[in-house]
Amino acid sequence: MRQAHIDIARAYDALGPDGRTRFLVDRMWPRGVTKDTLRIEAWLRDVAPSTELRRWFGHDPARWEEFQRRYCDELDANPQGWQPLADAAKRGPVTLLFGARDREHNQAVVLRDYLMRKLAHH
Repeated sequence: MRQAHIDIARAYDALGPDGRTRFLVDRMWPRGVTKDTLRIEAWLRDVAPSTELRRWFGHDPARWEEFQRRYCDELDANPQGWQPLADAAKRGPVTLLFGARDREHNQAVVLRDYLMRKLAHH
């Protein structure tokens, strides 16, 4: 079985045709971005962190470690939210799109790593 390949990209970056299946993984649609621009397979808002967790985190790097732990707990409790991403990654390269400015401390980073761990075990 081949290695799954999951990338992340900011929804505001220019995304050329790359043959990847793209999913928006934010709870809120990125401002000023059209559906045509993103060319996504689906908007999986239910895989994003809960509103409470997102507000608590507030993209504060000092809360990053705890955010990752709490978000992984939410993902563990919500396999129906992330399973479509795992299934797509088994078929071919996937890109998770996010809107946050911080490219290192956002839910797409956690989600990608979470999915890669899940896929490595199967």
